[in-house]
Amino acid sequence: MSIAARTLLKVLVDQRRWRYQDFERAFRRAAAQALDEDARNLTVSEAQFRRWTGGKVQTLPGPEACAVLEHLFGIGAAALFDPPPSVAPEPAFNLEDEIAMTARDAQNEAAEAAAASISDTSVDQLRDDVAALARSYGANAPFDVFRRARELREEAEQARSRTQVPAQAQELLIVAGQACALLATAAFDLGSLDGAKRLSRSAALYGETARFDPLRAFAGGTLAYIAYFQDQPAQAARLARQAQRFAGLGDVARRRLAAIEARAFGHLGDPASAQRALAASEDDGQGATDDLHDGVGGEFGFSVERLAMSNSSTCLLLRDGDQAEDAATRALELAVGRPAALRSDRVVGGAATDLAAARLLRGDLDGAADALAYVWDVPRDQRATGLLTRTARVRRALTGERFRAAPLAGELGERIEDFTRMSTQRQLGTGIGPLTALEG
Repeated sequence: MSIAARTLLKVLVDQRRWRYQDFERAFRRAAAQALDEDARNLTVSEAQFRRWTGGKVQTLPGPEACAVLEHLFGIGAAALFDPPPSVAPEPAFNLEDEIAMTARDAQNEAAEAAAASISDTSVDQLRDDVAALARSYGANAPFDVFRRARELREEAEQARSRTQVPAQAQELLIVAGQACALLATAAFDLGSLDGAKRLSRSAALYGETARFDPLRAFAGGTLAYIAYFQDQPAQAARLARQAQRFAGLGDVARRRLAAIEARAFGHLGDPASAQRALAASEDDGQGATDDLHDGVGGEFGFSVERLAMSNSSTCLLLRDGDQAEDAATRALELAVGRPAALRSDRVVGGAATDLAAARLLRGDLDGAADALAYVWDVPRDQRATGLLTRTARVRRALTGERFRAAPLAGELGERIEDFTRMSTQRQLGTGIGPLTALEG
């Protein structure tokens, strides 16, 4: 009890160790119990609280405030504002009342905290939806993937704005970042390299903010991939090497980045560095995994057929027809051997086109035509940037002096032109024009 207390109210407040906010909360609760519904919003300002407890009032507060104070302390209002007696009366509350009040406070504050979070079930559903989209990427048109990924990123951001739970916020950052990475891949497949670059950088920023390095590495690899398609192979090699420095990456992630690095060195015309990176991409690794490339997989993974197809393209850049043909044959066999539900038309088409290019290197026009038979069946909405670039390289090879007089070469060239013109990205006007990448 304070010796300097000038009012009994001050003594009772001190006994409860109430600060202003404690008193104000108790006062509002008492008002809700003691007053009619129209007057239940009665509150006390901090300045008023200081006057009441400091003995600085000349007259009693209004009737409603007095009624609330009497309900709160069980003592007449006049006595509350009088100087305290030499022996202050026992507080007019018992232990049971104190426990009940504490329980109500805890319940109210827990409800406020719950209102600042979202259901874990909602977070789980968003995570599962993004994973499902990544795993079904190869079976869907890039335009459809783009629209769905955009919806999921927006949903994740809206959910993040409603929660103040750190664990939920971090998980939603990762989900939004994964959706952004899928947006980048879809934008690239639709021929928008600048949009894909911006989206990849955004995905990397999500990964950095969430402290989720596998996402940063994936985005870095995509940026490297875009760089050599924009005729910046030195930048591509630098980005791929930089992405490999992130901690916590699994073997799949490292194989993907090594394959991208190999392609960059192929564009640079550096066979020694390209072969070193090719060997690294085919290394069995140590059995390490991570939550993105392995845990989610799908478009975030790097299947054996995609690895073989990427490496066949690198070998074509190095003018190594035999190694390119071996890798492309392996990629095509693996891709065609997948169950229909898991088969990617883009990978089948890409591997077949690389195989055709490899056969043209050794003058086998009929063999190239056989390989291209797989390409014509790729649906127009699956004719993505990578595939169109590969067919452009074959078209260029067919116009060379070696095949210029062959009717079959002319027929195949015209068919490639029709194949490209009827692709969805060209029909939508999103194509990126003549592509120099991979032409070698």
